[in-house]
Amino acid sequence: MNVRRRHISGIAVTAATALGLGTLSACSGDSAAAGNTDKFDVVASFYPMQFLAEQIGGDHVNVTTLTEPGQEPHDLELSAKQTAQMGEADAVLYLKALQPAVDEAIAQSDVKTKIDAATLTTLEDHGNVEHDHAHGHEGEEHAAEEHSEEAHSEEEEHARDPHIWLDPVKYAEVAEGVAKAFEKADPDHAADYRKNAETLTKKLADLNTSFKDGLANTDTKVFFTNHAAFGYLAERYGLTQEAINGLDPESEPSPARIKELQDEAKADGVTTVFYETLVSGKTAKTLAKDAGLKTDVLDPLEGITDKSKGDDYFEVMQSNLKALEAALGAK
Repeated sequence: MNVRRRHISGIAVTAATALGLGTLSACSGDSAAAGNTDKFDVVASFYPMQFLAEQIGGDHVNVTTLTEPGQEPHDLELSAKQTAQMGEADAVLYLKALQPAVDEAIAQSDVKTKIDAATLTTLEDHGNVEHDHAHGHEGEEHAAEEHSEEAHSEEEEHARDPHIWLDPVKYAEVAEGVAKAFEKADPDHAADYRKNAETLTKKLADLNTSFKDGLANTDTKVFFTNHAAFGYLAERYGLTQEAINGLDPESEPSPARIKELQDEAKADGVTTVFYETLVSGKTAKTLAKDAGLKTDVLDPLEGITDKSKGDDYFEVMQSNLKALEAALGAK
């Protein structure tokens, strides 16, 4: 496919008219126009996917995002306009299981090139996941039995940690897969996509080296964070993440969990409780105050706002590294 156009449904026409779809520059990040440009039109589900598309696509792509800056991506609900955007696009880049509304819309979309970042690397189960799936009600044993395997599979899928972009090595694996998908979908610009991906993966390799060297020798290896977004990062660099909440940043910890963290802070020499920019840091700050700890920002990079400590992925990751070095007592 080389910037192929498809028949537009009635709802897409209406939405496109309302949005005033037009040609935007590549890397716009503006969710107002997703298709019918003279470029390869890519809809990205949220910032880490948007950044990959922009870096790999360069001048050949028009990238729009479904998640506005400052919007918490886990709870995203799509409008009819956003659903129409996907029908207009040449490709959609997303991370399955992170945003259920996006998964559902993509499953129903006729976009030919659907790129699921979760299939481009290995997702792992880092724990801290609570399952609340129903397995049938009283008097419905047969139905429960019939769907038990499906429910089990769903639980396994939801147990996989989606925050792969916080590990530069895994993010590079995804970047290589995205580049191959772009090359196949838009072969006229395949060489440029390949070259851009090589540049990006080299920068990610350098970032990995910075983290590896910066966190190699520290007073403690344990850090507290608002929610369990940093499992891959911790695993990559020999650290232990202790999350106040699980993978859901909006969930509330139990009093027992708070007490457990207070005790662990003393035992492991923890100095800092990290919170993030897109969700409330109230619980983290309360825990820090009660335990006599500092607070700082460790950004899960689910979106860039004016509160972010950097203007793009690499700048924010460098800020994260500095915050971890300070909190862990790097030598």
